[in-house]
Amino acid sequence: VQLQASGGGLVQAGDSLRLTCAASGHSFSAYSMGWFRQTPGKEREFVATITSSGSSTNYADSVKGRFTISRGKRTGYLQMNSLKPEDTAVYYCAAQSIPPFSTSPSSYGYWGQGTLVTVSS
Repeated sequence: VQLQASGGGLVQAGDSLRLTCAASGHSFSAYSMGWFRQTPGKEREFVATITSSGSSTNYADSVKGRFTISRGKRTGYLQMNSLKPEDTAVYYCAAQSIPPFSTSPSSYGYWGQGTLVTVSS
């Protein structure tokens, strides 16, 4: 599975962005997927995850109520509303969580290249 994240950009606080994770390969739909983010000098942190069926989601407390993760058979999405300057980071999508639906980056076998989100105050 190859993943490609896109949709990042420069926005103002309070704005919205939608990130897209495009997957190639036939097995993406069988895997949980997740979104993570990272800022310089810090470890990659969990943002959101969704099961293979899309029936269950989980969010970091810092984004709960503002971000929404969703998916199709070959695409994943992260809708980000009410963005804050502290949301500024490189965002990565990931797939094949073992165990499924994990919040740990080390559980994921496939990663996209990252897309930069910058939120100005």
